[in-house]
Amino acid sequence: MADFPSRFRSSSSPPAWDGARDATRNGPRGLSAQSPVNPLASAHRRERLREFQTGLSEKLRKAQNAPLAVNRLGIQIGTQRLLVDLADAGEILPVPDIAPVPLTKAWYRGLANVRGNLLGIVDLSLFAGGPATPLDKESRVLAFSSELRFSVGILVSRMLGLRSAADLTTAPARDAGDALFAPWVRASLVDAQQVQWQELDLSTITTDERFVDIARA
Repeated sequence: MADFPSRFRSSSSPPAWDGARDATRNGPRGLSAQSPVNPLASAHRRERLREFQTGLSEKLRKAQNAPLAVNRLGIQIGTQRLLVDLADAGEILPVPDIAPVPLTKAWYRGLANVRGNLLGIVDLSLFAGGPATPLDKESRVLAFSSELRFSVGILVSRMLGLRSAADLTTAPARDAGDALFAPWVRASLVDAQQVQWQELDLSTITTDERFVDIARA
């Protein structure tokens, strides 16, 4: 059971948009098959599209070469405030419909269909031996980055926004509750407002043998 169903591979292809398919079949939306097409207007649109693509490529190139100032994502699981490296974080989703998988452990909540790809949903608090993560309108699923090669997401009580590593300093753990995620925490940190965080290492979680052993004994 080590490879099923925790390690479904997610497709790297972007979802097809219905509007794009309609445009391919029927031409630009709002024009019938018989509508005349102004060649000058079409050329102008193509030129604007090329300019947009060129500008976007340049912005991406500059962003890749510039120092990364904001590189942590703040999340909350239960009462725990956690930081995740953006390189390890994938998509943030509203909690989808989850289909339970028989004979799996309680922390493995089941499978969700995300645009045709199967995503395993894990309650990380339960996995760590804590209470179940309560779900409400602020709850989300944080999918792991495709770089981690795990098609899985964890339940998150709420998103707390982006944080810059430059604004964080190392601090000692302050209470026993910080021990819940201790095996996968890189460091305890405190921000400029003296709020304490734990830096959660998602890549370490994926190498934990217990994380892939979802079968109920």
